[in-house]
Amino acid sequence: MAKVCVITGKKNMSGNKRSHAMNASRRKWKANLHKVKLEIDGKVQTVYVSARGLRTLNKEA
Repeated sequence: MAKVCVITGKKNMSGNKRSHAMNASRRKWKANLHKVKLEIDGKVQTVYVSARGLRTLNKEA
């Protein structure tokens, strides 16, 4: 299962790491994801939710 937020759809971003000499090498920025147990269609499932998604869940509850 890919690490993608089920609420916001956030996932890893990629780009270049730049040194002081402006050398470019590829790197990733990982999304701030947490494992959370949610009730989906009457079943409890463990899913990945971003920090922003958790705030949204708490706001609705």
